Amino acid sequence: MDEPPQRVTVTHPRTRAARPGRRNAAVRDVRQQTPLGEVYVKALMHTQLRLALLVCGAVCLPLACLPLLLGHLPTRLWGIGLPWLVLGLPVYVLLVTAGACYVRRAERHERDFVEHVHRS
Repeated sequence: MDEPPQRVTVTHPRTRAARPGRRNAAVRDVRQQTPLGEVYVKALMHTQLRLALLVCGAVCLPLACLPLLLGHLPTRLWGIGLPWLVLGLPVYVLLVTAGACYVRRAERHERDFVEHVHRS
């Protein structure tokens, strides 16, 4: 007797149905610190380092230019020392804004990393 043909499911290679044995393999690789997991973690660390250097440069460049700015400004404005105004408000606004942007981006990178690991 002729046997009926075997059923085969055709899926895209990136779907979990195509790799039932590899479900959450990337998560396992990261947790068990396999070489592939190390690649994933190093990629996250490089992304975070790049972000940190970018934010550091964005903060340090304006702060390094402050002495030049303060040298060309008048010393008093409305009876208040102008250097104190420049150092008081804009510097702290810059630091708080840079810190908030850094935290938001770092958390986004971590979320993307987790999504990528769970997708793999």
